[in-house]
Amino acid sequence: MIMKISLLQLDIAFGNPQVNYAAAERKIREAAAQGTDCVILPELWTTGYDLTRLAEIADPEGNATKALMSGLARQLGIHIVAGSVASKYDNGITNSMYVFNRTGELAGEYSKLHLFRLMDEHLYLQPGAAKGLFTLDGASCAGLICYDIRFPEWVRAHTASGAETLFISAEWPLPRLAHWRALLVSRAIENQCYVIACNRAGEDPSNTFAGHSMIIDPWGEVICEASGGEEILSGVIDLQKVREVRAQIPVFSDRRPELYH
Repeated sequence: MIMKISLLQLDIAFGNPQVNYAAAERKIREAAAQGTDCVILPELWTTGYDLTRLAEIADPEGNATKALMSGLARQLGIHIVAGSVASKYDNGITNSMYVFNRTGELAGEYSKLHLFRLMDEHLYLQPGAAKGLFTLDGASCAGLICYDIRFPEWVRAHTASGAETLFISAEWPLPRLAHWRALLVSRAIENQCYVIACNRAGEDPSNTFAGHSMIIDPWGEVICEASGGEEILSGVIDLQKVREVRAQIPVFSDRRPELYH
């Protein structure tokens, strides 16, 4: 299967969901007009890291985000990996990714499992408790969020379950750009899969973000990489390449998980 993917590297308006919804819709429509099959947004794109105000600005059960993204996916006939948003539930606020297929159906959802203490996520967010597996056009995919890429065992839990493409949404800071690139390439090589990683651009009151969204193939080769600023980055993936690489170096059949504990 061949698919054109567009990564929306947005500069997020801090704590202003309405501005961010409008900007995201414009960029999604722009990418669709360029013939994309699938778009992905960054992490916490509706609010940014305005964590202290999440109780008032988080999306109740993700409903506003789901309605907008489902409608756009259906109208434009594209898949939307809707980054992640702060979603407010009865038991707290989660950092949640919602995925919609071409008909606007909810294809998957995932709440960030690993909360990043350096940016106080653990003080304001509830961690997820389930994998981020979903299917698009019959292809097995997985969604991950930012800090998750530092946990190779969590990533492998998805690829060992069949995922051939990893969609990663992030707000990764500029001082650790080298880590971003090295970790993403490593996750692609060791899991013999495509890595589609959408970071944000710009600044908030406490951080400067790295940008450098990228698509990486199953050999660890970078297909395309953004700069540090706001842009739409597009590239083409061919899932047949995943199967070829996994057949050439049979990592998954050579695993010995019974001895890994």
